Amino acid sequence: MGYKKLVSVMATMAMTASVLTACGGSSSAPEGAATNDPAAEKTETTQISDSETAKSASGKEEVVIWDYFETDAQKEMMDTLLTGFNSSQDKYEATHTYVPFADYEKQLTLGIASGELPDVVILDGCDMASFISMDLFGDISDADIDWSEYIEGPMNSTMMDGKHYGLPFATNCTALFYNKDILDAAGVAYPDENTTWEEFHEMAKKLTDYGVTGFGNAAIGTDEGTFQCLQWLYTAGGSYTDIENGKDAYVLMQDMIKDGSWSKECVNWAQSDVCYNWEAGNIAMMQNGPWQVPGIAKDAPDINYGVTVLPKKDASAGQATSILGGENMGAVKKDNMDGAKAFLEYYNKTEVMVQAMKQYGSFPPKTEAAKDTYWTNDPIMSEFITQLSTSIPRGPSAIWPSYSNAIQTGFQEVLTLSKDPDKAAKDTQAAVDAVK
Repeated sequence: MGYKKLVSVMATMAMTASVLTACGGSSSAPEGAATNDPAAEKTETTQISDSETAKSASGKEEVVIWDYFETDAQKEMMDTLLTGFNSSQDKYEATHTYVPFADYEKQLTLGIASGELPDVVILDGCDMASFISMDLFGDISDADIDWSEYIEGPMNSTMMDGKHYGLPFATNCTALFYNKDILDAAGVAYPDENTTWEEFHEMAKKLTDYGVTGFGNAAIGTDEGTFQCLQWLYTAGGSYTDIENGKDAYVLMQDMIKDGSWSKECVNWAQSDVCYNWEAGNIAMMQNGPWQVPGIAKDAPDINYGVTVLPKKDASAGQATSILGGENMGAVKKDNMDGAKAFLEYYNKTEVMVQAMKQYGSFPPKTEAAKDTYWTNDPIMSEFITQLSTSIPRGPSAIWPSYSNAIQTGFQEVLTLSKDPDKAAKDTQAAVDAVK
């Protein structure tokens, strides 16, 4: 490797190490994804450089896709999607390569340096802004896609400076789970879309007095904790760059920790830990996502539960915010991006997206697709669809991990009672302001 290319690789890797983290459901995998053997079967493909277009054995132009999908359901979804695209037209043939999630960012970074990249990348949504800033993705604003048909939050996570660099692929968020039998026994009314923070706090206190901790969430000191805690800051009127206007979230959290109605163990819990404790009856209400539903049905089929949107700040406020998880599809920047655009235009079809997300186990990011009765007629899933309407991405920012670290440190300080809300808000604001 020549000196200039070596410097390029090292510089790019250093930048990636400083700005990228895994987003959402865990520190090692995205929301709802199972972690399997990294030696899982891979589909071999031909890498396409920026100066040439590969041909498949059939003579069609090859469209190469990278993904990190490991579960059987995810693999079947991709097979169905590629078969459908390949049979829908005569010009392109799509193939895909599995790259383990733990190696994904590294392989993309090396690809940027070497020029050996696929045509389409499916990646965690909060990583996209970082890679747009690294010039991985190309502008596809001229694609035959009606961008207005997408849920605003997921769509914004694929954009920068008004330009479109891909499509939302799958989307999800967190909402409020509650154990109906425990609430009934404690004489607590079920939460709903009108529940305010004050009412939520009273519910949680009454449940704690009954003998079960009222509420728990995942506030672990990683981006997984940010994913769950950030919505409280936004619902209070703040944002990821405006901590002090969201200080009331700190007040609520600390008040509930002090009276035991919000589990103090939350600072050590990932989302799977929260679900386990909720299934075991240790907490009555939890904040979590739809990827937990299949596991609940398998591991705790007798739980009588409901899901509703997260509580709003007060009676005059609108529906509370939640934070988006899920994947995006980005079109890799090349001289010829027609194949990538063709594949994204195919996925943009409502019937294609609906079928893919039924197999995948997540929600479609397109408004019309999300109206399918598969989701809207399900009393649990329909609540997540409602919550998605006010959900927002983390950032989007090319340096999101630095913001996330500063923000989650503030939540940890509040939830461990190491700082009062005023001090925590002031210090966290200073830390956020220092992010460059």
